[in-house]
This record gives sequence, C-alpha cells and structure tokens, in this order.
Amino acid sequence: MIYTATDRRRGALAKAESRQALGFVSPALAGLALFTVLPVVLSIVMAFFDWPTFGEKKFIGFDNYTKLFNDSPDFWPALRNTALFTIMYVPLSVILSLTLALALHERIRGRAALRILFFIPVVTPMVANVLVWKMILQPQGLLNGLSIEFFGLQLPNFLADPQWAMVMVVMMSVWQGLGYNMLIFSAALEQLPDSVMEAAKLDGARGLLLLWKVKMPLISPSIFFASVMTMISALQVFVQPQLLTGGGPGNATQPLVQFIYNQGFKFQDLGLAAAAAWILFAIIIGLTAGQFAVQKKWVHYEH
Repeated sequence: MIYTATDRRRGALAKAESRQALGFVSPALAGLALFTVLPVVLSIVMAFFDWPTFGEKKFIGFDNYTKLFNDSPDFWPALRNTALFTIMYVPLSVILSLTLALALHERIRGRAALRILFFIPVVTPMVANVLVWKMILQPQGLLNGLSIEFFGLQLPNFLADPQWAMVMVVMMSVWQGLGYNMLIFSAALEQLPDSVMEAAKLDGARGLLLLWKVKMPLISPSIFFASVMTMISALQVFVQPQLLTGGGPGNATQPLVQFIYNQGFKFQDLGLAAAAAWILFAIIIGLTAGQFAVQKKWVHYEH
C-alpha cells in the first residue's frame, strides 16, 4: 500500500488529536484511578489481612469472613436490619411516589408547584432533614406536644423504642426520597403516546382498567429503573440511622454500612470492614441480577 503525503498528514493530525484528547481526559482518569480503582483493589487485599489502622499487617486468608459469620455479634443484626429496612422502604417509596405522580398527572391547578414542593426534600441536605425529624419525634418535640395539647396522649419515645425506631427511619427516608421517584414517574407519564391513550379510550378503557392495562405497561421500564435504584440505595443506607438514632436503641437500627463504618473507623479493624463491604457488594450484585432476570416477565419495552 502506498501512502501519500495527504495520508501522512491525516495520520499525524489523528495522532495529535488523540494526544490532545488524552490530555483533556487525563485529570478525570487520574481521579478515577486514585479515588475509585485503587481503593477497590486495596479493599480486596485488605479483606484477607488483619489490617489495623496503625500497626503490623498480617495475612489471615478468609479469617475475616469466618469471623463475620461466626464470631461477630453485630454482623447478623446489621444484616437483618438492612434487609428489614429494604423490605419496608422499597415498596413504600415506589408505590407512594407512583401514586403521587399519577395524582399530579391529572390537569389540576398548581401541580407544578406541588411537584416542586414534594421534590424539595430531595435537594435539601440530609443533615437538615434529619435534624428536623429529630426535633419532631423526640419526647419534647412537636408531635408529642401536639398530641398532649389536643388529645391528652403521651406518645412513646419513637427514637428510643426498639419497636418504633426502624419505622421512624423508614418513614423519614421515604419522605426524603419520595420526590425523586415521583419525578421519574411523572416524566414517564408525560411521554405516554397520545395515539395509544386515545385508542384505548375508544375501546372503552377507563379508570383502573386504563391504568392497569395501558399506562402501567407503558411506564414499566421507569418502574423497573426506580425499583432497582431504590433497592440499591436502601441496601447502602447509612446517614439516616447514623444521625437519627445512632444505630440504636442498642443495635436495632444499625444497618450493614454503619457496621462497616464502625469496624473501620471506630474499632480500627479495616480488614474486617473491607470483608463486610464485599459481602454487601455481593448482596447488591445478586439482588440486582435477580431483578434483571425477573424484569423480562413484566417490563415492556417499545420495539
């Protein structure tokens, strides 16, 4: 093959553009390598070591995993709390946000303002939201004060009662994230094809029949997306119980991420924390893969 001067110039220009592009993306690649790839690789290594924050590191193989399953009194309660929170939070969040999106999809006055109102907790700092809820729920708070004032009833200390603490964490979390899923569902409802809706109405579809047979299948990809993302965020819950209850009373609201945090930063056992983090990663991957496998039966994509 004969290369002309034009071909050589084009080749040189392509190489120069490649170097220029690499220069532009190199800061992002460096950040990705330093703050994502390196910590992930290091956590894999740490999970097989007795790795105190300060002191000698010792290779112990799978002992960290064995210790978690057999000799760690807080691991199984943390795993149970994470499962309980996920089971309560995901259906509530998805169903309530979908109901809200359907209600605001109707041509009602002020629906744009209502959407903004419900979305405000999503963009409000989590710490501020938790502090507001803490002031409402504590024994000297607004809820108990109103109950005594109007009904003469002394409410329990919700955040210190093992039977109520997790419920309050779930309620606060649903309130915090309700607007995010609502926005996803609202966008999906706005994209419903007018021709399909009109044809369904001409065929006699109304009310719940129209919702269940037409609207729900059409927005099922958005429901699937919201369900997966809500489940992943629920399995990684940390800030709400950390700030609202501190994981208490006892360890009644301590999730797995808080357990990992305590092991790594409170008890200085980074190896055990890394092993627990990889167990959580495996759970998330497994449940997400299961959702993707099942979604073929109920999610309808346009072709």
